[in-house]
Amino acid sequence: MPYKSIGEMYDGLKRVFRERDGKIEVLDENVLRGQTIDRLVYNAVFNGNTDVMAESRTLIKNLAASLGIRPASIHNLYESMGRRECGGFTVPAVNIRGLTYDTARAIFRSAAKNNSGAFIFEIAKSEIGYTDQRPSEYAACCLGAAINEGHRGPVFLQGDHFQINAKKYAKDKNAEVEDLKKLIKEALEADFLNIDIDASTVVDLAKPAVKEQQRPNFETTAELTEYIRANEPENVTVSVGGEIGEVGGKNSTEEELRAFMEGYLATLGKGKKGISKISIQTGTSHGGVVLPDGTMAKVKVDFDTIEKLSKVSREAYGLAGIVQHGASTLPDEAFDLFPKRGAAEIHLATGFQNMIYDSPAFPEDVKKEIYRHLAEKHSDERKETDTDEQFIYKTRKKGFGPFKERIWNLGPARYKKIGEEIEERMDLFFRKLNATNTAEYVKKCSCL
Repeated sequence: MPYKSIGEMYDGLKRVFRERDGKIEVLDENVLRGQTIDRLVYNAVFNGNTDVMAESRTLIKNLAASLGIRPASIHNLYESMGRRECGGFTVPAVNIRGLTYDTARAIFRSAAKNNSGAFIFEIAKSEIGYTDQRPSEYAACCLGAAINEGHRGPVFLQGDHFQINAKKYAKDKNAEVEDLKKLIKEALEADFLNIDIDASTVVDLAKPAVKEQQRPNFETTAELTEYIRANEPENVTVSVGGEIGEVGGKNSTEEELRAFMEGYLATLGKGKKGISKISIQTGTSHGGVVLPDGTMAKVKVDFDTIEKLSKVSREAYGLAGIVQHGASTLPDEAFDLFPKRGAAEIHLATGFQNMIYDSPAFPEDVKKEIYRHLAEKHSDERKETDTDEQFIYKTRKKGFGPFKERIWNLGPARYKKIGEEIEERMDLFFRKLNATNTAEYVKKCSCL
């Protein structure tokens, strides 16, 4: 039910909280959890009155804070991993493209069962566009989910692949960097205290020297790091990530890592906090590779590169380790190897998208309607060699934006079932990534 006005919203919540000395105090958490927070989150996403929508988002943040739930930076934990004071686990970072609120609830339930405090909710620059989720909306969904599931402590919100567009950069470098700064500012204002900068798109492999290949990357990453430091909240060090190899390209090398880091640190200057982790290419691609019959091609991940570059990044530069992208569609037996080989963080996106679309609880008629829409609106993305299965697999991520409310309103029984499937999947990831029982590490590192 949408609220008609801010006044109506506050009148309906008199039993739930009160304001005292300029702060919100929850009076009855049991009443807040359930339909009350469900309604608030719905209004934060879909209310047609922009003032009511914005106030709903602010109220969710304040209610969460009153319960000890706060957006946080994972930087301190990653510094601790870089000093080898803790480790042996890989932090899962999940991109939620649809059913965001219910998916986040499932992840919180799984984290509570597994005593995990180190897990990240993230959304990429491209996903913000095609899923129609601005950072403030995404934050409200995740914080609302935390309230509903009785979570306490930090919530790590991350801007993933805040990426430089290579064509726009070549045309007008300054304009492209300024556009990315605007997105970073928006994300910081929405309490995204973890930002992954991706300027690997402007690496120039035509240059003979590796340092010169990486120069546009490390100079741009340093400039954006300085911008983040100038705009981060007081007493918070935002966790910043860099990237040396574009996912889907050639595998990264130690020479590239060292060239990037030496150039980056020199450009940033002494005494300034830099990145806490670094993304590399190891043989994967975003979403995996789908074969003509719709099945997934087997991907060989270069775990030797993961191990080698993680070691170098920690020992030489104090980073937490490397970040693995494009991993959610890998076979289950691969995930044990990431913590064993020293990966600090792993990004999981398409696999969760697939769980929503392919769940028996997802109505077939809605799926067919989405697929018809994709065929009409995105036919220009279809290669001549694509089968129907390949085209749909590659484009169905773009169904989440236009059909966001339709998917949201599938009905309690359906999204409850999908949520249970996601929760079970997260249980597996926490176990395989050795990311259970990390709550104490997070607490010890003062990540709030």
